[in-house]
Amino acid sequence: EKNKKAPARHKAEDDYLLTTKLFCGHCGALMFGESGTSRTGDVHRYYKCAAAKKRKTCTKKTVRKQWLEDLVVNETMKLIRDNTVIDSLVAAVMELQNKESTSLPLYEKQLRETETGIQNMLNAIQAGILTSSTKERLEALEAQKKELEIRIAEEKLAKPKLSPDFVRFWLTRFRKLNPQIKSHRETLVNTFVNAIYLYDDKVLLTSPYIFVYNCQRERIIVP
Repeated sequence: EKNKKAPARHKAEDDYLLTTKLFCGHCGALMFGESGTSRTGDVHRYYKCAAAKKRKTCTKKTVRKQWLEDLVVNETMKLIRDNTVIDSLVAAVMELQNKESTSLPLYEKQLRETETGIQNMLNAIQAGILTSSTKERLEALEAQKKELEIRIAEEKLAKPKLSPDFVRFWLTRFRKLNPQIKSHRETLVNTFVNAIYLYDDKVLLTSPYIFVYNCQRERIIVP
């Protein structure tokens, strides 16, 4: 009887997996979790468009919580089990990693140039060309080489470079998650789902790994 008078209590006690990630496909507003109790005492949980509830400016209907969350989790698992998707993700990570590392390629290029300069100086010495300026130049190049080697080592320690095999291993380990376990469902959504756009006949999932996945393989009847 107490819960019937305070239906919001169910919302507080229940976790809505897609909170902050679910958006209305009609108006773009956030969709949030709601719950209500029927006359028989059954609790019904669903997601509702904020604009439809607060401002009455959207006609998007509510959607059953369990159905939508199961759909998102199951489709995410399908993506993870798709080797083509994994290959695309690995390639994207490698490309991003190369773009982020700006100092290391520069240091490595400077080191190669310095080593070439040292070799040229050694060749000159072997040819009998040895002056005070030659010796000073060689010492300066050797000191520069040591400094560059230290910078390169520090850069690699600060930002260790990931191999494609390691990234693939890290991604494929998510295949072992159980979609029925709450903590595993949260891990899947938090890792692979950036935003969800809910329409009447389709669901669009966007990922932080820069791809969009359309769940409309067949026409979806949204309850």
